[in-house]
Amino acid sequence: MNQGCLILVGILVTLSLPYSHAFWRNENKIQTAVFLSPKFVLGPGSVENRFYYNVDFPKGHIAVKSFDAEVIDEAGNPIPLHETYLHHWVVVRYYVRKGVEISEFDDPRKFNESDYISARNSGICQNLGQFFGLGSETRKTSTHVPNPYGIEAGNPAEIPYGFEEQWMLNVHAIDTRGAEDKLGCTECRCDLYNITVDEYGRPLRPDYKGGLLCCYDHTQCKVKHGFEAVRRALYLRYTVTWVDMDRSVLPVKIYIFDITDSWKRSRSSTGIIAEHKCKVEYDIESCDATGMGDDGCIDTRRISLGMPFGGYLIYGVAHQHSGGTGSALYREDGQLMCSSLPTYGEGEEPGNEAGYIVGMTTCYPKPGTVEISKGETLILESNYSRIRHHTGVMGLFYILVADELPKPMHALHTVVQTQDSIMVVTILWAAVALIGVVAVIAVAVHYRLKREGEDGYEAIGM
Repeated sequence: MNQGCLILVGILVTLSLPYSHAFWRNENKIQTAVFLSPKFVLGPGSVENRFYYNVDFPKGHIAVKSFDAEVIDEAGNPIPLHETYLHHWVVVRYYVRKGVEISEFDDPRKFNESDYISARNSGICQNLGQFFGLGSETRKTSTHVPNPYGIEAGNPAEIPYGFEEQWMLNVHAIDTRGAEDKLGCTECRCDLYNITVDEYGRPLRPDYKGGLLCCYDHTQCKVKHGFEAVRRALYLRYTVTWVDMDRSVLPVKIYIFDITDSWKRSRSSTGIIAEHKCKVEYDIESCDATGMGDDGCIDTRRISLGMPFGGYLIYGVAHQHSGGTGSALYREDGQLMCSSLPTYGEGEEPGNEAGYIVGMTTCYPKPGTVEISKGETLILESNYSRIRHHTGVMGLFYILVADELPKPMHALHTVVQTQDSIMVVTILWAAVALIGVVAVIAVAVHYRLKREGEDGYEAIGM
């Protein structure tokens, strides 16, 4: 009788859990797939910076839970950053008219505008439209989206009529084997690449010392005289986890902030317009060039950003290059909302390469504790060491924001108000049946023991 009561109590406790917690695992089976980018071949000092269209991606109306990536060779072995530096990889969503073939190597400048629609994230920088993406830190940076949230993809209601959803992958990798200056190659110093014009043949500014304009596809960084090594085939291996989208999953929106954003408000006939110009990269002058000052040889940049949206902060992470010491997001009154700090490697093996950022810490505020109000001004801060000169560094900050919080729906309430409660009903009826069985057994045992007692036998444990 006591054991039956314990079983009954366990079932009733399960039924009293919030619907999103009690049945998440059963109704939202986590699925995982591993994909490979198209092959790219690199030799010492060479650069890969290509855009691959219509790459593999999970199909259907889904909620992405994580997206991780790393560079591997043809045997599947991870490649260390001191051999092939992963400057960045990004994944962008777009819509293409059905029947229009876009190959993985197509040039976007040749697309017919009526056949191609960009489907960027919700952020304020028009040139940072990616849904997923990191850099050297990718192996040790968490991309997990906590329950019950997910990054929605494949929603039929969002796909324009006559179009289909596809994904583009950009991989920027630099082979630094035998490089005269490995860090200089990863920071795309123009003198090391012998570059004076951009990839379209336009002259660079005289004061442009390094950055993306000097390490475009098929450029070559300077290697040590006489150094030789084989060209090798590489891939970006990316792993996606997801669940099928349903009412138990709350979608999040992606916003990316940039420390170089020269945001300002301007007035027009329709009111206040926010103009964002995100340069993406900037340079860090060394202490020797500017003097130590009172900053401890740290370059600190802070900008104010007006929020055109509201919601609840669910996740946050920064993207920095070598020399970075951390980034943070604050309210206007100085209250810390989210910080992200770099982890530097200490060895030779992939994921622990000395001198490189191999991970960034993330923040996962308890849902509902960090709310962003529409129109609120936030402060973005990015910090870099000034011990040496750096070119082409970045100070990006990614956040995931939810419009709503999970509702505390209990099982009995769900049975009445939702159509997705078959499992709840089944378990509830099982509990009712168990109650009945236990009651019948109790009555029978009690009756039998009473009869035995009347016949002269002593009841045990009653």
